[in-house]
Amino acid sequence: MSGRHELRALTGMRGIAAWLVVLYHIRLSVAGLPQGVVAVLAKGYLAVDFFFLLSGFVIWLSWSERLRRGGIGAVPGFLWRRLARIWPLHLFMLGCAVALALLLLALGKHDAVHHPFADLPLHILLLQNWGFTDHLAWNDPSWSISTEWAAYLLFPLLALSLDWRRVPSWAVLATIAALLVLLHGAMAGAPTLGTDIWTFGLRRCLIEFATGSAICALWMRWRGTPALPATLATMLGVAGVAAAALGAPETLTIPGAFAAFLLALALTADRRGNPLETPALHYLGEISYATYLGHFLLFGVFKLALVEDAHAIPPLLIALYLALVLGSSVALHHLVERPAQDWMNRLPARWQRTGARVQASSSSS
Repeated sequence: MSGRHELRALTGMRGIAAWLVVLYHIRLSVAGLPQGVVAVLAKGYLAVDFFFLLSGFVIWLSWSERLRRGGIGAVPGFLWRRLARIWPLHLFMLGCAVALALLLLALGKHDAVHHPFADLPLHILLLQNWGFTDHLAWNDPSWSISTEWAAYLLFPLLALSLDWRRVPSWAVLATIAALLVLLHGAMAGAPTLGTDIWTFGLRRCLIEFATGSAICALWMRWRGTPALPATLATMLGVAGVAAAALGAPETLTIPGAFAAFLLALALTADRRGNPLETPALHYLGEISYATYLGHFLLFGVFKLALVEDAHAIPPLLIALYLALVLGSSVALHHLVERPAQDWMNRLPARWQRTGARVQASSSSS
């Protein structure tokens, strides 16, 4: 989120969610970590569901009106800018994973299951989690980037066919409820939202992304009088988490709880003293994409280089790893992600200027 569209509290929350994913991936490796803490961190994969809802919210806020004004002609620009946002860092991390796989191959330690060279075209094209494979590979967190790309491809259809502003609030709420029930049904009885990601991940993303767009519509109409809806949304979110803790289906309760919390967070954004808007948390949100895509591969290299027992890593080494995640996130964001995104975003204008010069040259000859 940038410019006038940014809600800083949501950016800060994105940073927290990215670090919950980091902790989820290392939870079983920390020596002496209490089982209660392990159990809490084991739910860190749910942060991705918040990402999907937040993405739908932000894209609707930033692009729905522009696409309606520009029509079909605005779609290529939208898709190019979204590709520029997610693709360069994904390609860079995929290249690092390939380099690691080649090194392991040379050492006789190649893992053909996790590093299947035949699947690389799917990963390059962001198609790896569209149902073509039956496992996660290369850089595991990138599965969600693949499904996000599918959501971006479908978003223009949503924006051009539906204007939430013309839908009564009760109907928006009913649609959100219907989408959440649809997600529960689409999970086909899976015990958790993280079950068989290669099967359920795409439908999980698309439905939550659409739900996030409807949450944005509610925020737009209630942001002028936020107190009551924010309070009710918070209560609903707490009730959803409590229901999940008491044994209600995670695939129904948690997306509903997260949707409610997202609305509450958006309605209370920009309020004085909001702890999610501190400069440090906001910066963690700014670099969260680099944190999310970079930490998994870094942990693999870290264990190969410094760890003897991958199931009992001393806290001091864990602290070192977390510091490396933070440092690498800063480096990836400023040296790879942002420069490559800016370069890609400038390309269409360069192509237009080149085309105009060629046309002018042809006309004068």
